[in-house]
Amino acid sequence: MKASELRQKSRDELSALLIDLARESFALKMQKGTGQLSKTAQVKKVRRDVARVQTILNEMARA
Repeated sequence: MKASELRQKSRDELSALLIDLARESFALKMQKGTGQLSKTAQVKKVRRDVARVQTILNEMARA
């Protein structure tokens, strides 16, 4: 997910996306804990996507 794509979305869409990413992150952490995670790079990707969304939301709040 690119930051330019995220900037085109509304605040509500970004908030919903953030909730979805948090759920996905939790599920991946549980899979990692039980040894069922096959794509370990997915954890890093989701964590970075969460950070991108939070950054865009903070930029919107400051503007």
